[in-house]
Amino acid sequence: MGNRGKVEERLRGRELRAESSTLVAIANELGVSKGSVSEWVRDVDFVPKPCNRGHPAGPKHPMRLKKEAEIEPCRIEAEEWVGALSERDLAMFSLGLYAGEGAKTDGPVSMANTNPQLSKLFLAWLRTTSDLDEQRLRSRLYLHEGLDLTAATRYWSETLGIPVDQFQKPYRAVPDSSIRSRKHLFGCATVVYNSSLLHRRVMARIEAIVCRFSDPG
Repeated sequence: MGNRGKVEERLRGRELRAESSTLVAIANELGVSKGSVSEWVRDVDFVPKPCNRGHPAGPKHPMRLKKEAEIEPCRIEAEEWVGALSERDLAMFSLGLYAGEGAKTDGPVSMANTNPQLSKLFLAWLRTTSDLDEQRLRSRLYLHEGLDLTAATRYWSETLGIPVDQFQKPYRAVPDSSIRSRKHLFGCATVVYNSSLLHRRVMARIEAIVCRFSDPG
């Protein structure tokens, strides 16, 4: 479909920009990304409006309402499709997650993610299928400067079940607005378990799955 499939949103976005709407406001109303809006309206002349906090938002655009109306049925359909999960289902999902997000180089099992639920799920799988020594679990935070390190460490410690004293020295990133403006409040946590044997077992299972699908015969 490409960009031609969003002609209506593009035209409406340009109209709103000409009326001095912000990129964020346009993106929210149309239900699209801020990046898409930026491309659509980059040549539109407008007069920036002064900040106007506290006023109620106007009616939502029909495309936004359409998007919201589609989300709930999709969620219900997904829950019905997933149904009850077995231990093997959890294992296959966790291996797929590690294949995408985990460290592949021989060494410790290590995976970074900003989504606490995914990190928590992966750790739950490791804890239920491997004889983990909890004292060997480590975590390291990637957190932008200016954000609360103590709060972030406490949050991830409670989420992952890893004591604060087992957190390694964090990496404090300097925000760069030219790259991105959004900063995760609690940063990104890397979970590390120092066992080369466990890492090799995980990678072997991932490789076995890939081989099975690439050569089903």
